Amino acid sequence: MEITLPKDSPAKITVDLAGVGKLVLPRGIRAIDVLAYDQERKLPALGARVNNAVKDLNYPLKSDCRLEFIDYGSEDGRRIYARSLVMVLVRAASEIFPGCSVIVKHTLGNGIYGLIRLNRALREHDIALIEERMQEIVAADEPIVRRRLPKEEAIDLFIKNNEAEKIELIKYHRFEEVDIYTCGWFHEFSYRPIVPRTGLLKTFRLRFYLPGFILELPREDNPAVVPEYVEQGKLANIYFEADKWGRVLGVQSVVSLNRILENGGAAELIRVAEAFHEKKISQIADLIAANIDRVRLVLIAGPSSSGKTTFAQRLATQLRVNGIHPVPLSLDNYFVDREKTPRDENGQYDFECLDAIDRPLFNDHLSKLIQGEEVELPYFNFKTGKREFRGEVLHLKETDLIIMEGIHGLNDRLTSSIPLGRKFKIYVSALTQLNLDAHNRIRTTDLRIIRRIVRDHRYRGHCARETIKMWPLVRKGEDRNIFPFQERADVMFNSALVYELAVLKNYVEPLLQEITPEFPEYSYASQLLKFLSYFVPLMDEKEIPANSILREFIGHSCYLD
Repeated sequence: MEITLPKDSPAKITVDLAGVGKLVLPRGIRAIDVLAYDQERKLPALGARVNNAVKDLNYPLKSDCRLEFIDYGSEDGRRIYARSLVMVLVRAASEIFPGCSVIVKHTLGNGIYGLIRLNRALREHDIALIEERMQEIVAADEPIVRRRLPKEEAIDLFIKNNEAEKIELIKYHRFEEVDIYTCGWFHEFSYRPIVPRTGLLKTFRLRFYLPGFILELPREDNPAVVPEYVEQGKLANIYFEADKWGRVLGVQSVVSLNRILENGGAAELIRVAEAFHEKKISQIADLIAANIDRVRLVLIAGPSSSGKTTFAQRLATQLRVNGIHPVPLSLDNYFVDREKTPRDENGQYDFECLDAIDRPLFNDHLSKLIQGEEVELPYFNFKTGKREFRGEVLHLKETDLIIMEGIHGLNDRLTSSIPLGRKFKIYVSALTQLNLDAHNRIRTTDLRIIRRIVRDHRYRGHCARETIKMWPLVRKGEDRNIFPFQERADVMFNSALVYELAVLKNYVEPLLQEITPEFPEYSYASQLLKFLSYFVPLMDEKEIPANSILREFIGHSCYLD
């Protein structure tokens, strides 16, 4: 469909609107004004992709472009929605409790956990008052205006509010102008777009969660409803521990990390962060050793790029210190023959499905091994798609312990014949506690995809665009096979290192810069580049030990290279 304006209209551009066609429109028209042509839209637009770059709806279209509206059904839309609600939350809290500080921490369940610092303990009634004020701001449908200000003017705004961290962060901004969003009297800096009016943020719930809050959000499949909250106590404890260690190290934001790096503290920071990892792995090994009379199987699972391979190797070393001999067992060798492999909704083989594993055979072998019997292990030939037996036998001694890494490790259906008391389950993930500032958080999935881009390029020859293209499929598998079972773990290990993004920046930026605007993956790549730009790079890697989890991605690992 092509719509043409009258001849006497001002200068024109051609806008290729997704799902509609080419429109000839006035130069400078805002993206939000093009919404009138997208009459088949089912969900409210929250932002727009202009030539695959994510923009807010008030973005002016000054040249020919491709335009696609973003709603809650997309990852970009959900990020815009969450960041916009955080802005409303901070404003509401400041109005109810003048002088308070709101600190956004991390994702927890279907929401965002954070703290509100008052001159006293936070109470449930306080959260109710803030939520009520948020609802009033949303009901008023107030405009949220974006202004591009010189850095000096933006800094002056935050000097008045005594926001020292935000002031220092803006100083690291690579351009001379910065986007500031204003809602009523309240000004906010955000490296992500924010919705143009508060009335678009109707679905949320604010929950008191000692000692802070959880801003609960709707799920992708039902944007109009906030689901019932599901407690994730073990995951919350890991985040609390990460936050504690961030305070010990003096690193809780990009600004504090940059200060340490600029002041020559990188070597000490690396040593302490790596020592903390080693201590945690040692404690897990000690816990297993203390229960070795009953525990015969260790199962390790976690999402992509969590460092599971290096963790398993380091755990094995610590188990040997305790007099235990770890025996690896590969789940890949228990795949059913190719013709029996289930298929997904697109007719492709679904190797991540639990039924792709020959569970009866796997459980039979585990039962025999744990009881001291000898087993001939299978070998899965990926070229022929068939299982083979090549005479490899395994017999466990008293000091032997089976270690298995795999996506289904926390799902008890995989090892249904083994009693809970005989297995030890470990969840590994990269749960960064680092944020840009108090209101702009870094999502753990962003850290993981940066790790994966670097690893895929180094070890698999993949470009960044290929990795980003596959990422939604990876995330889908995690949502189905890993995250629902994470609270079943006996222990959790956080593989994030406070300094690693300053190192990964050097590797990933050139790879992301290769992705040009004509590709859909440019949308994600440009956002990653934007937040990485605030990091001071850590160039000297000699202090990073060969057994570091970071080495699994940047190379020179004593386990992989």
